[in-house]
Amino acid sequence: MGAAPDGKLSPLEAEAIGLFIQLGHLVNQPRSFGEVYGLLFVSPRPLPAEDLVERLGACRAAAERALLFLRRAGLLRMVYVPGDRRMHYEAVAEPRHLVVGFLRDQVLPQLANAGSRIDRLAEAVRKLPGEEQSQVSDRVAKLQSWGKKSRTLAPMILRLLGS
Repeated sequence: MGAAPDGKLSPLEAEAIGLFIQLGHLVNQPRSFGEVYGLLFVSPRPLPAEDLVERLGACRAAAERALLFLRRAGLLRMVYVPGDRRMHYEAVAEPRHLVVGFLRDQVLPQLANAGSRIDRLAEAVRKLPGEEQSQVSDRVAKLQSWGKKSRTLAPMILRLLGS
């Protein structure tokens, strides 16, 4: 996805899109997610997928993936527009949704995976010869402590945010 080839984006739209692309890069999301969300974020009215594709110079598949992801993350909602059979979308402009979606979809699964890997690492350390084991076991114990605290803290943050 890229900016519309005919320059249909206003300076406001281009700036919003640039901001959300940059924020998306921080959390390793595709550029198309930032483009779609940025355009919808500053749009004064809900837009159908066809308009997003045209305005952004996007391929339909990338726009559909972005819409699906953003809806699941709670960042977009579908809106009925009387007299138009197409589905329209509007941005949910609450930062809480960004944080909750990121924690739920990115952080928690990674923490669960890291916990399993740390446990396997600890098991491998226990099999090391004495001197090597003592050198590494303190480090792994710190990882285990950090992992346990982070797996406890992330769900608490989600509860605080009302998720």
